[in-house]
Amino acid sequence: MDCLVINLAAANTRMAFMADQLDALGIPFQRLEAVTPDTIGELAQAYNWSSWERPLKETEKACFLSHVNAWKYAATQDCDTLILEDDALLSRHTPKVLKALEDIGGVEHVTLEVRRRKKIVSKTGRQIGSAHQLLRLYQDRSGAAAYVLSPSGAQKLLARASTQVALADAMICKAYELKSFQIEPACAVQLDRALAYGIGATPNTVSQIDAGKLIASNKHSFGFRARRIGAQLRMAVRALLHLGVAERREIRLNPEDFQRS
Repeated sequence: MDCLVINLAAANTRMAFMADQLDALGIPFQRLEAVTPDTIGELAQAYNWSSWERPLKETEKACFLSHVNAWKYAATQDCDTLILEDDALLSRHTPKVLKALEDIGGVEHVTLEVRRRKKIVSKTGRQIGSAHQLLRLYQDRSGAAAYVLSPSGAQKLLARASTQVALADAMICKAYELKSFQIEPACAVQLDRALAYGIGATPNTVSQIDAGKLIASNKHSFGFRARRIGAQLRMAVRALLHLGVAERREIRLNPEDFQRS
């Protein structure tokens, strides 16, 4: 399985953290240069930036385009790709989980991550190794810091991105055409959420997306408002369609899995 780490050129400390972590886990990786507001340039011209639920900040556009570049890479490979943002903290069990996923067919997207948000997942799952389960994921709510994407899954996301935009994680969450799954216990958490899960001794990070300036536009205009309402309705319908086989709950994470021996 290939591994990409999305990283800003100026974020040397984050890249050093990821390199040390992945080397310790024995996961080979490639660095993918992140798009920034200053380097968006002509890339932005191919996308409809008025097609989401509110105006996107320039930093959010750059993050979206960074993930699009990762999807373009994943779509051309003959194996799955692990896509990581440079503030993803990984469980020591991650290599075994990734190895197990290589032998499973029919999986287009697997999120390794949690962020204290309830998800809609299957009531039963498939055993992955001795300690993890692979649950069908019917509705995620946030997080694009650590996920596995198949070539066909990447192609589906690119097709969606060709007609609409969103926050990178929101784009994945609403892509119901994906065959999506969740690992439990979770194998990843972003550094800004580690303490909330009882994981200590991690580097401090500041969100580079949140640092962006709000766009001077009317987020309450009819188009944006209608799309927000439509998204909420689709999520409600999604929940109703899977009442018998799914449940809405938080995904378990074991803090001790993130302690390096």
